[in-house]
Amino acid sequence: MGMDVLGDVLAMARVDASLMATFDARAPWAIELPARRGASFHAVIAGTCWLTTDSAPPRHLAPGDLVLLPAGARHQLATDPALPTRRFDEDLKRSLISPDGELVLDGPGARTRILCAGYSYQTDIAHPVLSLLPPVLHVATAQPESGPWLRSVLDLLAHETRSGAATGSATAAVRLLDLLLIHVVRTWLDTDDGTTSASWLRGLRDPLTAHVLAVLHERPGHDWTLDTLAATVNVSRATLARRFTRQVGEPPLTYLTRWRLNLAARKLRDTALPVAAIAHQVGYTSEFAFSRAFTRAHGRPPGRYRRLTATNG
Repeated sequence: MGMDVLGDVLAMARVDASLMATFDARAPWAIELPARRGASFHAVIAGTCWLTTDSAPPRHLAPGDLVLLPAGARHQLATDPALPTRRFDEDLKRSLISPDGELVLDGPGARTRILCAGYSYQTDIAHPVLSLLPPVLHVATAQPESGPWLRSVLDLLAHETRSGAATGSATAAVRLLDLLLIHVVRTWLDTDDGTTSASWLRGLRDPLTAHVLAVLHERPGHDWTLDTLAATVNVSRATLARRFTRQVGEPPLTYLTRWRLNLAARKLRDTALPVAAIAHQVGYTSEFAFSRAFTRAHGRPPGRYRRLTATNG
């Protein structure tokens, strides 16, 4: 159930993947990738390298390792972290790109092949996914539980990036990057030691909280009370309130209100439904009450929000 919630929020935040580059490098080499809006993603297909960030010591990456930098922090990739780096910018990209679209770093040493991608997402969503993750999320496909699945997706992604553009490989690669993001977050949820701050994402690790989140996401427009919600998940009101608040950081009905208003924002952006219909769909019987709550959450009334997002989109 929890992963349905993850899918809902990824869709809500409009997390979009794009393949930025395929590095084919021979040692020695070292590049610096500047900070970017969104997340940075690297998958080592062959060979090894070192990843260095400002917030952590260098870490060694082996074939099958996946690294996600959720906030798009500045970082370096190198065969040796002591090497001076070349800044990866548009000029360097143009000078290095090969006729088949790969970025080639020539040298006399061992070969390393890395898929580099990015994830962009809407920053005005109250429940972003990537900003709740650690600054560097390192997943190895050698892990016994999730490793085989991740490796299968990674192998298919590597195949698609070697395919011709006329075969739909670019579209397939983006879809696989979407799938990899879900797998990477799922692996983190399974292995996190529970020391992360309370959030809905942490709540997915707790069976009861995940169940409650799934119920709320499945029926956001229902007239939920703490009593009816507790009865639905077969626990007492006190247990529900205590567990949910400890894991998520806010009470269940507070979370529901926030989620309803995010759903409403998406409907205002993506549909032509009247405001009154949207209000009803997300659980408000009064358009006035909905408009007041929406304005508090998003800084402007529903109608103005719709006009502004239509203009900016």
